[in-house]
Amino acid sequence: MILFNSAPAKLLPIVAFASRDAAAAELAAGSGEAHAHIVHIAAGGEIGPHVTGFGQLFVVLDGSGWVAGDDGERVSISAGEVAYFARGEGHSKGSATGLRALMIQVYDLHLSALTASQSLQLNAGR
Repeated sequence: MILFNSAPAKLLPIVAFASRDAAAAELAAGSGEAHAHIVHIAAGGEIGPHVTGFGQLFVVLDGSGWVAGDDGERVSISAGEVAYFARGEGHSKGSATGLRALMIQVYDLHLSALTASQSLQLNAGR
């Protein structure tokens, strides 16, 4: 499991489509079958341990909770933070107070270089 903040260190201006005051940064790229889900975990709820069939980004939109990787160690996560799980990794998620998240699953998903370097800084601080 890799954690990072959804506010990338370097945003690039979006200039196409007569855009203005807009910027973006790639978090990850991949190929193959893909799915996107809105996930609600109620206070005290959890998604139990299982192995991912896809690479997964779990983007917390509102609230806070925890995520755990193969080792089962629960790590706090809150709005604006993202957890990445590699395909084949054991993981679980839950919340004491409730959360809403966007879950993006792609068969072959890899973090961008910028996101990977951000995650090293965030994970080192935990």
